Amino acid sequence: MKHANSSPTSDNTPRLRVGLKDVNQPAFANALTQQLGKHRITIMLDDAVVRAYKARAGGRGYQTLINETLRRGLQADAAKDDLREVVRQVIREELRAV
Repeated sequence: MKHANSSPTSDNTPRLRVGLKDVNQPAFANALTQQLGKHRITIMLDDAVVRAYKARAGGRGYQTLINETLRRGLQADAAKDDLREVVRQVIREELRAV
């Protein structure tokens, strides 16, 4: 038999409910940025791009996929820059040896 106090909401503990109307928008944005390391932006994308990412997203959210694609692009660019620098250094060393 269940006790009258078995419900998690029956302990008479006050519940704090906060909505966006209760907080300062810039303060909320700052707190969100600090906690998640993300910034809210507005960006214009081609319809075909948005449709493609929404189709790929499934249950995760297309914005997450776009963010991951951008991150991978940045990493690939950095790797290319590193490779270019290595090639330049090797060429300089070889030219010095001649």
